[in-house]
Amino acid sequence: MPAQAPHYLDTVETVDTFLAGLNGVRAIALDTEGASFHRFVDRIYLLQLSTADHEAVIDPLPIGTPTRLGVLLEDPQVEVVLHDADYDLRLLRQDYGWRVTHLFDTRVAAQLLGIRAFGLAALLEQFFGIKLDKKHQRADWSMRPLTADMLDYAAHDTRHLLGLRDRLHDELVQKGRWSWAQEEFTRAEGTRWEPEAPDTSFLRLKGARDLNRRELARLRELVRWRDGIAAELDRATFRVAGNEVLLDLARQAPATRDALFAVKGFPRGMSESRAQEALQSIVRGNAVPDAELPRFPKATRWDREPDFDERVARLKTVRDAAATDLNLDPGVLCSRDRMEAVVRRKPRHVDDLAELPELRRWQVEVLGPAFVKALASYAGDDSPYKPG
Repeated sequence: MPAQAPHYLDTVETVDTFLAGLNGVRAIALDTEGASFHRFVDRIYLLQLSTADHEAVIDPLPIGTPTRLGVLLEDPQVEVVLHDADYDLRLLRQDYGWRVTHLFDTRVAAQLLGIRAFGLAALLEQFFGIKLDKKHQRADWSMRPLTADMLDYAAHDTRHLLGLRDRLHDELVQKGRWSWAQEEFTRAEGTRWEPEAPDTSFLRLKGARDLNRRELARLRELVRWRDGIAAELDRATFRVAGNEVLLDLARQAPATRDALFAVKGFPRGMSESRAQEALQSIVRGNAVPDAELPRFPKATRWDREPDFDERVARLKTVRDAAATDLNLDPGVLCSRDRMEAVVRRKPRHVDDLAELPELRRWQVEVLGPAFVKALASYAGDDSPYKPG
């Protein structure tokens, strides 16, 4: 592990020189810092990386895309070690178009070992007795200049990842679960944000399903208003107006300035012009014709047989018993939605489960025979679950 302070690299020349010196490296610990707590659109504001002998913090703001790093991360011969990789992988794909091709996620590895406290700080304390300082957890990484204290804090996120990877890998091998982890890592490598239908974000707000369609129309206009301000200021949306405030505005539909500012949580510092725009948003929501009021898209409906839930419960009993034997969190072993997919498939043989995209191969191996047996023993003689 490097003993010296991390290199802070903020020019094309220093980044290229550093990365050129990594030729032949076969493992890189990586982390990114975004600023979703502060900015409207999150992006990568720092890239921290460590190898067995090198450590650096790359500042992409003044240099743009560090192309040489992308070449390394997309090299299938270079293992990229991340902790809780999902968001990092999405940002790497969004900002640079990179797709990691040889992943090791220390969070996933820890979960597959049955470790309940799988945050990075908890794992480093468990395996190495190291306590991470969390004082910059909510720091604004988009600010410049960054303090030496912040840079050292950022570097700590990768400084011990390779050692942690080795410890977790060894335990996975010892428990016969290394193939499980490899399958999970391979599936995760393609993680990205999928394009979404325009102007539908209001439907994803927690609490939106409790509104009627007229209130949804107001909410749609209010979200447009709030997000427009946030985009203009490049500020996180909750720093303009929280979701609960917008939901209350959609329900109460204030028609005057005084009524608007009387809504709990409405920003007292909102300018008169912005406040009038909010009122106009409510007016537009009120004016939407009944036939054009927004509604939630219909979810995929399955023909649920009367005893569908009972069959899922049978699988849950099998899953929970196996989870106890393996010392795994039941949700890690197999989630409810995957068990529902098994019931819908009506498997008569274990091979039928291999056709389910929702299930991992390792889950079929561990749970498949017991799942098929549980469904067959529950079913009647003429049931489609009965082995033929």
